[in-house]
Amino acid sequence: MSIRFNDRREAGELLARKLQAYADRRDVVVLGLPRGGVPVAYEVARSLHAPLDVFVVRKLGVPGHEEFAMGAIASGGARVLNQILVRQLGISNRDIEEVIATEQRELERREREYRGDVPFIDVRDRVVILVDDGLATGASMSVAVAALRRERPAKIVVASPVASTDAMEVLCRAADDCVFVVVPHDFRSVGVWYVNFAATTDDEVQDFLARSLTPMLDGAATLATM
Repeated sequence: MSIRFNDRREAGELLARKLQAYADRRDVVVLGLPRGGVPVAYEVARSLHAPLDVFVVRKLGVPGHEEFAMGAIASGGARVLNQILVRQLGISNRDIEEVIATEQRELERREREYRGDVPFIDVRDRVVILVDDGLATGASMSVAVAALRRERPAKIVVASPVASTDAMEVLCRAADDCVFVVVPHDFRSVGVWYVNFAATTDDEVQDFLARSLTPMLDGAATLATM
């Protein structure tokens, strides 16, 4: 292995170093994909002095093999399906719709949990940095990019500490820019590249969002004196 991150915080710090071209800019917004992407995104937003929000995306797992993604859904009704995989595995439309219904309920629950009645941050004509803790297939990130295009941002930047070569190729075509710390040929799984890859909880996501207010205000004060 070329590199292993101690945890998501260190991964976020290293990723932020590669994103310094976007630091101290009024038009930059950082969005973390819950749950694991939020701790990484928090460090990125803190370093860049940018506002932080979450963009909820749910993986659509293959029935019986839920860890294997056949697509994903996101806020606003966007969905991405790997039609080739669906045909190869003979997955029925009924099975697909059942998986989507289940994940849609969880997506809506998380939105209520994380944001409550607070509206989604305005990204129109802004540079959006989409952050996750790792990209295996890139399905969740792909649907996030597709959904955000509807909001007419000026630019979408996909950023992650680690990505597979397949995910990199897919996402660098979908996004306007891609930034990774490492793209290993022997990817295997996201967790392999972390010493501590404990699951991020809903409470932790809420805590990161609350804590992000302080660096956002600090960044605004810094910009005001420039």
